[in-house]
Amino acid sequence: MIDFDKSMKRLRAVNGYLGSAVLNYSGETLYLDNDNTGTDIAYSASIFNDAYRMVSESSLDVGFSEASSLEAKTLDGHVFLINSAGATSKDNFTKLNVFAIFRDDGNVALAKMIMDKASDSMSQELGRM
Repeated sequence: MIDFDKSMKRLRAVNGYLGSAVLNYSGETLYLDNDNTGTDIAYSASIFNDAYRMVSESSLDVGFSEASSLEAKTLDGHVFLINSAGATSKDNFTKLNVFAIFRDDGNVALAKMIMDKASDSMSQELGRM
């Protein structure tokens, strides 16, 4: 089984981090960290997952590949969803999405790199199961 706490540890240490979730392809929450927020991260992540799937469908409709990430930048923060390397597989079982929210002064570039690596690693682990 995937040790989500271990996989997400580096992300939680990034400056500006507020919360995160890991979702399967259908939007079910597999991991949740909402200790630093007063919001329902699971609900927000599920909504963002639906938006990601709609954007991916539109991307496919114009002849591009599936979207690899979705980002919303606001005046006071950032919301991200990064799709795992499982997207290269035809099997939806290995597709994971990492969702995170950050303050506007957070280290966004580092967060994206860590999220990408964590999603790849967790997806590969799922593929071995």
